[in-house]
Amino acid sequence: MTMDWGFPDFDAHEGVHLFTDRASGLHAVIAIHSTALGPAMGGARFWHYADGRDAITDALRLSRGMSYKNAMAGLALGGGKGVVLAPAPGATISEEQLKAFGRAVESLGGRYVTAEDVGMSVERMKVIADETRYVSGLPVASGAAGGDPGPFTALGVYLSVKAAAKRGLGASDMKGVRIAVQGVGSVGGGVARLLAKDGAVLTIADVDRGRAEALAAEIGARVAATGDILSLDVDLVSPNALGAVLDERSIAALKARVVAGGANNQLATSEDGRRIHERGILYTPDYVANAGGIINVGLEYLGQGDEAEVRARIARIPERLDQVWNESEASGDPASVVADRIAQRLIGRG
Repeated sequence: MTMDWGFPDFDAHEGVHLFTDRASGLHAVIAIHSTALGPAMGGARFWHYADGRDAITDALRLSRGMSYKNAMAGLALGGGKGVVLAPAPGATISEEQLKAFGRAVESLGGRYVTAEDVGMSVERMKVIADETRYVSGLPVASGAAGGDPGPFTALGVYLSVKAAAKRGLGASDMKGVRIAVQGVGSVGGGVARLLAKDGAVLTIADVDRGRAEALAAEIGARVAATGDILSLDVDLVSPNALGAVLDERSIAALKARVVAGGANNQLATSEDGRRIHERGILYTPDYVANAGGIINVGLEYLGQGDEAEVRARIARIPERLDQVWNESEASGDPASVVADRIAQRLIGRG
């Protein structure tokens, strides 16, 4: 019997754990999708949700994505995700809540390993590490694997954008390629800087208009409104903010021939992968493109290799994308479907 427990995104998850700590005010969800390849690793995010069901749904979707991401990156890790509910937009997580979350992670006995995500930082990981052994992304010595995953995620996304531009546009380099970057935080900002050095023509947008304007002045980009960025007349759009931005309406408005970015769960629904495919737009599966950060903290946790090994593995991300695109072209199936199919085989669910 298949049971979704009232959550359509429940995908035979091995565990969904809800935590409340009255003393600190912590409310958190830890979802474990699969431990077939190893402990379930995935970052913890601090975010405001309209209600608890939205937080659980996010944890379910993100943990499944982490199973697929870790498998496609060749890591001996399963997929999990932590979600800590913020009481209001823009709230700051307290040290007491961080410690309570660390105790929640520790209570799972190593089945889930946490790391940095939206609303967290290396310094906050250090506080969590006071309460649990099962944490990665901590400060490391120069040349070692680990530490802040953001720059490594950005590197992987940058290489994916280049691979997608070559595949979908026939571009041998990025000079003159018109790119719209949605979200210029740690990852999107890093990607934009790398593309600017290559001579790409950039338009950027961010919910923090000041941050977008400062980066635009630094790299010579144009700033657009967040509501317009995906529908601009450009060659490639790069979503690097939060997920579910590619839906029936936004896909219909796309003028770009390629989509390649680092945001998790860019497709609002599975059907949207087919919509983008039917429009003849090359789609870059997000959990393949944005695997650089988890490769970094994953190898740190597993004790396998140094920064050079991290960079060598990130450099192989375009090879995995070519595998997905080749199979998509041969089968006629959307790239999103093909990527899921490969990942499911890798975790023993195919």
